[in-house]
This record gives sequence, C-alpha cells and structure tokens, in this order.
Amino acid sequence: MKEYDLQSAIEADKHLIHPLHHPSTHENPKIWVSAKGSILTDIEGKEYLDGLSGLWNVNVGHGRKELADAAAAQMSQLAYASAYTGSSNLRAIELAERLADITYQGINAFFFTSGGGESNESAFKTARFFWKSQGKPDKVKIISRELGYHGVTMATMSATGLTAYWPMFEPRVPNFLLIPGPYPYYFDGGDENTPQGVAAANFLEEAILREGPETVAAFIAEPVQGAGGVIVPQDEYFPRIREICTQYDVLFIADEVITGFCRTGSWFALDRWGVEPDILSFAKGITSGYIPLGGIGLSDRIRDAIMDAEPGKRWMHAYTYSGHPTACAVGLANLDIMEREDLVTRAAENGAHLINQLKSLESHPNVGEVRGLGMMAAVELVEDKATRKNFDRSRKIGETVSAVAIEKGLFSRAREDVYCLAPPLTTSRSELERIVDCTGEAIRAVLGG
Repeated sequence: MKEYDLQSAIEADKHLIHPLHHPSTHENPKIWVSAKGSILTDIEGKEYLDGLSGLWNVNVGHGRKELADAAAAQMSQLAYASAYTGSSNLRAIELAERLADITYQGINAFFFTSGGGESNESAFKTARFFWKSQGKPDKVKIISRELGYHGVTMATMSATGLTAYWPMFEPRVPNFLLIPGPYPYYFDGGDENTPQGVAAANFLEEAILREGPETVAAFIAEPVQGAGGVIVPQDEYFPRIREICTQYDVLFIADEVITGFCRTGSWFALDRWGVEPDILSFAKGITSGYIPLGGIGLSDRIRDAIMDAEPGKRWMHAYTYSGHPTACAVGLANLDIMEREDLVTRAAENGAHLINQLKSLESHPNVGEVRGLGMMAAVELVEDKATRKNFDRSRKIGETVSAVAIEKGLFSRAREDVYCLAPPLTTSRSELERIVDCTGEAIRAVLGG
C-alpha cells in the first residue's frame, strides 16, 4: 500500500468525491488511519474519542480481530456467491435463522441488502408489492415524518424529512408525504384528555383520512430519530401508531437502521413500547460497520404474500450483493460478540450513565435539553431557554460546538444546533465521562458560561 503524509493524502484526496461533498467543508479533513475500542487515530497520530460510533454503526467498538478473522475465513472458503432464487449459501441461511430468534416475534423472514438506504428502498417496494398481491393496487403512498432520515436514494430521499437533502435533486418521487413528528421538547399538542404522544401520533390518522386509506401503503418511522437530533418519542406514541396502522390497514415500517442491535438498551427499540412492525429495516449495527450489510425483516403475512405469488407476479426485487456470504459471516460473528458481552445490558446501563452525566450541562443558560435512550444522546442548544427560541441559523452554533469538540479530542456531529452522541456500546465509564467533559468544554468555549 502507498504511504502518505498529511499533505500528500490531502492532495490525493482531491480524486475522491465524499458523501455530502462540498470543498468548503473539506478544507481541513481528518484522515483516519487506525482505531481501537472507542479511539480514532488520524494520520498525524492524534487520538480522538469516537463520539458517534463512526456513523452510528460501530456498536462493538473498533479493532475487533474476531470480525476480521470471520471475514478472512469466509473469503478463503467462499467470498461471494449469488443468492438469487435457485441459489443460496450457508452463512446467509444461518444469519436469517439467527435473526428470527432475536428480532420481533412476528418477524421471521429476511432479505439482505448492503445498507440502510437499500433496506428502506426494499421496504417501500415490498409494501407496494404486498398491496398489489392483495388486489389493492392503489395503496402506494408512503407517509414519513419531519426530521426523519431514511436514506438518499430517490425514494428514500423523498421519505427523508431533513429538507437540506432535497433541493439539488428534486423533484422528489410522487406519493411520498410528511407529517410532523413527536418532538417532545417543542411539541405543544395534547391536553388533559389526550396525552402528547397520542396527539402527535394522531397526525398519522389525519393524513391517512385526508389521503384516503385505500391509497396509503405504509408509514415509516425511526423509533428514535437519529440524524434528526436523537428525538425520543413520548411513551404513548408508538402504541397509538400501531393502533392507527392496524385500524386503517397501513403497513408499519420500523426503520431501525440506527436503533437496532443493542443501541437503545434492547435488541430492537420498539420492544420498549411493546410494539411490533410489519417490516423491519436494519443495517449499521448488524456488522458494527466492519463490512456493508443491511436488510429487511418481514411479518408472516407479507412473507406469505411473496411465497404464494404466481410466478409471473413474483417479488421481482434483487441486489447483486444480497446475502453476501462474507458480510453474513461477519454479521454472525458480530452477534456472537453482542451476546457474549451482553451489550444489551451494557448499552442500557452505560447509556443511562452518559445521559445522567450530560444532564449536568442543563445548568448552562443555552442548553435547552439533554435527552437520549440507551447509547444515543443529544444536547439541544437554544438562544433562550424560557421561550425555547433557536439561534439564528447563520450563526452555525451547533457546527461550531462540534468543531471545538474535535479540537478537544471528541469527534461527533451536530444537526443544526443539536449536538449528537452515540459512542460505541463498549465505551468505558471513564471515556464516557471524558465525552461529557469535552462536550461541556466546547459549549462553554462557544457560548460562554
């Protein structure tokens, strides 16, 4: 492999187009060369706490040799084989069987993808397939939520409720519509007879009735909105969502690309509210980011529709790398680590510690709220706590806090003025406390106090 120093790497990096690319935000890039546990090391040898698990995905931490060994062993035996109908491989079979044991009770069949965007794209197509198979071809609309993130393919971008992703790629795909989400810090709906979470969920019912239930295929939601700012819903929100979807015969797609695989202190986040989806989208944590893998899990009702279809009306959906044997082997080894090290419990306990420690920052005059669930947390920065007035976006407070935190040795990201944290589930208590210290130091450096 070619050797680089910082300047030669930056110069060569000009050949690479990055996600969300613009030169103005890539003037002084971090060039990462190694990582171990919760620590990232750049090309200059400087170390940083990984405050976002890579991109919400390195759940078991960096540098796990057993995952590299699993990939090498499978590559030596069968690196790739097609999983198109008529072919299969043992690792994909084993991983699907394993997932049937740890996902929701009603989810027992799985299709594999290479990541979250492909997973949600597959979920949308599967919802449309299902209703066509049921003799209801007009049920095609997908409802999603403001501040939701579901990917950036044309369809998943159209479902994504972060509007910055839209302008240079519009028009969006027809038959996608947004409703408000359950943002407890700002939501002022509900009354003594209608809890806030129910009032927020009722936006879905209003949209279904407005569009016509006979036209709506599915509703998609993240149990905790991640990229939108770690928005944890009210406890009554998802039970009401499930009730509405059942009442109007609308499929519920749970986007657990971030929240799956122990992140929130349970294998999958909807368990917290005793709710099951019809389609489960997953990715990221299934391999802890060591190799691309994602997928969807299907309820028995949807699986049966696929299995019972006439040959000429089959589920004509496919990816070259679906069921990739090496990726599935890494996924299996990753699940072994999660079970052996009880990362469900560890994420719940350490996540509670992280959030409790971050709560100390709420004494700052510009920290409106600290919130989170499991090993997902956010610090909401506001200009005025009493009125919950936001800073003018031109000030770029969140981005500046994030940049100062990086200078102090903590690498994470902000969504506007919400600073997000989701460190690896294996992060130690002392490292979590350093994350809190760096966050507080960055906030005070930018905003005083």
